[in-house]
Amino acid sequence: MPDRRPRRRPRVPDVASLPVDPVPIDTGTAEVVVDRAAPRAVTVLVNGVPSSHLDLDDPAWLEFEYMQQMAVLVEHLTRGALDAVHLGAGACALPRALEARRPGSRQLAVDLDAALLTRVREWFDLPRSPLLRLRPGDAREVLTTLPDARADVVVRDVFAGDRTPGHLCTVEAVAEVMRVLRPGGLYLVNCADRPPLTRARAELAALRTHADEVALVAEPAQLKGRRYGNLVLAAVRPGGDGGTAGRFADPSLVRALRSLPVPVHLRAGAELDAFVGAARPLHDPPAAHRPHDGDEAAPRGGAAS
Repeated sequence: MPDRRPRRRPRVPDVASLPVDPVPIDTGTAEVVVDRAAPRAVTVLVNGVPSSHLDLDDPAWLEFEYMQQMAVLVEHLTRGALDAVHLGAGACALPRALEARRPGSRQLAVDLDAALLTRVREWFDLPRSPLLRLRPGDAREVLTTLPDARADVVVRDVFAGDRTPGHLCTVEAVAEVMRVLRPGGLYLVNCADRPPLTRARAELAALRTHADEVALVAEPAQLKGRRYGNLVLAAVRPGGDGGTAGRFADPSLVRALRSLPVPVHLRAGAELDAFVGAARPLHDPPAAHRPHDGDEAAPRGGAAS
């Protein structure tokens, strides 16, 4: 049933009210940089690294290429208002865009930095709870507190430096995500990797332990191992109406990805098998404690790559 509630009128933030210098947050500093070519667009830097980009007049706009790719996957593989969980919030560019594109969606955004969440709520016109709830905490720990079959979409976009903490990349972490997803639900992963894409191959191997349908979205130069960059990994929880077989083979999805400003290719099925090869998935270490931040998990029987 469509959401018939009256839509709120967005409060357009005033650029002049945003801070001009870095401000302290729990994990360092956050800075808002105004785009010189588009003075109503800003980039939020966390410890000097671009974290989020927002067009203050157009919440549906996504500047970062990997987010554009995720949005295409959501558009083609889901329907209607969604229940979404975002592991890694930043300035909530993707939740903000999803609310604009799928009105009535209910979302939870999780970030380790509580002060950053407070700042971005103050700075930008983010949807209010219950449409968008912000929760500070470790992504894996928060995930364990969520009920079974709670979400249509889970997005992982968590980094410590230029890598995702190892405890979010394991078979056991994938199992936790699949528990939280509804049958047929979509898991999207931002995986930053460099040639020879060892981490991406291991993460795909982990996804395939719990999902029948898995895909990789990347630029041709990345697939050829020529440069560092962000790859999008996608997996569908088994079940749902009509099953999940062939979801990533939809020609319209492939065309949409190739029609983006930076065209990308989708690898699934036999092509994905060839890409993953003999890569071994990561597992949680046997120690009683769970690693955090930059700690690494390891492939079963070996050291981390």
